[in-house]
Amino acid sequence: MAKHSKMYRARAEAVDRDKLYSLEDAIAVLQGMPKLKFDETMELAVRLGIDPKQSDQNVRGALALPHGTGKSVSVIVVAEGPAADAAKAAGADEVGYTELIAKIAGGWTDFDVLIATPGAMSEVRKLGRVLGPRGLMPNPKTGTVTDDTGAAVRESKGGRVEYRADRGGVAHVPVGKVSFTQSALKENSEAVISALVRARPAKSKGTYLLSFTLSSTMSPGVKLDPRQFSRSE
Repeated sequence: MAKHSKMYRARAEAVDRDKLYSLEDAIAVLQGMPKLKFDETMELAVRLGIDPKQSDQNVRGALALPHGTGKSVSVIVVAEGPAADAAKAAGADEVGYTELIAKIAGGWTDFDVLIATPGAMSEVRKLGRVLGPRGLMPNPKTGTVTDDTGAAVRESKGGRVEYRADRGGVAHVPVGKVSFTQSALKENSEAVISALVRARPAKSKGTYLLSFTLSSTMSPGVKLDPRQFSRSE
């Protein structure tokens, strides 16, 4: 049986495991826990009423959080011509084509988001062995395959997050930093839930939003009362 640290045990004592919390109360509980030496990321985990084994029930997408993520995001863009110029003007950390593709093919993955134009994807797809395992492959569903590179860079830098249901049908999405105001974390969380509802597969039947858990980087999870989100479906 795994042994938890004294800090974790102290944090766990702040959570009633038999209680279903309101979103506001869950945020307050997490923010009231003993502080660590870094600003933790708060994450919302939502178990969805889907069959993840079915390809037509995949849930994947992206959204821009109203209050951002609180994280500095490194964005690179594979493009040329006007699309490359727009990406540079929008603040991309690195923009290129042949040389940048070769750099990634050599194993370089020191970035958070890769954006590519549709015309560049024939070459970028060849980088699947490098990008795939790290979840960095551009995808139209997440807005990272686009000719509007300027807008994509600004969204990524400004707080765009991706969501994707895992094999258990659970989507884990960051909603900001513990240091954010309660209202900012609440609005970010509600934006994530709304995005997941919009992404509901047509084949999904019955209750879609099954359960919710809010946690920070090194905290136990706080279970949310799903009834408060029933109107979202």
